[in-house]
Amino acid sequence: MSTTSAEAGMRDWTDKATRERLEKDVAAVKSDIAALTDQITDALNTFANSTSKQARRGYRQARENMDTAMDDMSERGSAMMDAAQEAYGSIEETLEDAITQRPLATVALALGIGFLIGAAWRR
Repeated sequence: MSTTSAEAGMRDWTDKATRERLEKDVAAVKSDIAALTDQITDALNTFANSTSKQARRGYRQARENMDTAMDDMSERGSAMMDAAQEAYGSIEETLEDAITQRPLATVALALGIGFLIGAAWRR
């Protein structure tokens, strides 16, 4: 009896209707896998585009920040240069006034400074 049921099982397995059902199921699984692959590809492309946009946005932001910092540094440098020129002009005027008001004291001061530099130079 067991041989008969085995033979009957084989006949069912090889039956055309069963084979067609199995082929349809395999085709459906293949179709599902293809659809899933397309969805994953779309998701990855969307992610890549989003990441690319964020990177470009970050690059633009960094460049704008750098330009702003450079402009600030340029303005500060100009302001410092103006202040140094004003200080130089002020010192120059002060020295001119001191030389014209006290010429002998200025000559004595220059000789004293020269003597100190000479003494330091010899050592």
